[in-house]
Amino acid sequence: MIELAGIKKTYVGDGRVTPVLKGINLTVGQSEFVAIVGASGAGKTTFMNILGLLDAPSSGTYRFEGQDVTNLTDKRLSRLRNQRIGFVFQLFCLLDRLTALENVLLPLLYSDSYPPDAQARAEQLLGLVGLGDRLAYKPNALSGGQQQRVAIARALINNPALVLADEPTGNLDSAMGREILALLRRLHQGGRTIVLITHDPGVAAFTERVVHLADGRIADDRRQEPIPLA
Repeated sequence: MIELAGIKKTYVGDGRVTPVLKGINLTVGQSEFVAIVGASGAGKTTFMNILGLLDAPSSGTYRFEGQDVTNLTDKRLSRLRNQRIGFVFQLFCLLDRLTALENVLLPLLYSDSYPPDAQARAEQLLGLVGLGDRLAYKPNALSGGQQQRVAIARALINNPALVLADEPTGNLDSAMGREILALLRRLHQGGRTIVLITHDPGVAAFTERVVHLADGRIADDRRQEPIPLA
């Protein structure tokens, strides 16, 4: 699904040249559950932005589902992001004035066509994440863990090929964090491809593959037996 070859990213500004990614080669297959781990400054955020088509590499090639996306137009990148990639962020990024149901429906408003079964699909997803009885609740009436569940349902509304989860447990207590990890694992077991970005090796331990970033390079890439959530 993901093929990165020689990916570099350098920022230029204020007379300074700052290399962030320094030649990343990585392949992620269909239905993998991968953690990208690294300390602050390792390049995780830049790496996620490139994976999510939010930023372009300075050099190298990125193939997503077999398509070279390195030089696509902004319009085509936007369509791919909307239709094929779901995003889950640490701060949830829900709109306070909208209900849980309305927040989940948001990505469909930017689709090429609004499906006739949109509301039923959103209700089903909220049920999947355990919030079938919270459809009309606004974010301020939900706990942090519940808000993250809404964000996960929103990420799934377009049935994306890839879910990118950026520190999805970083704003939650340990119990809520484990619930979110359990939910992500169930989605993975259902065939979803998930790439999780985290600074926490304890969170990465719940995935089946860990890629360590250090100083803009892949320092280690290993498969593992995920630790149980029970």
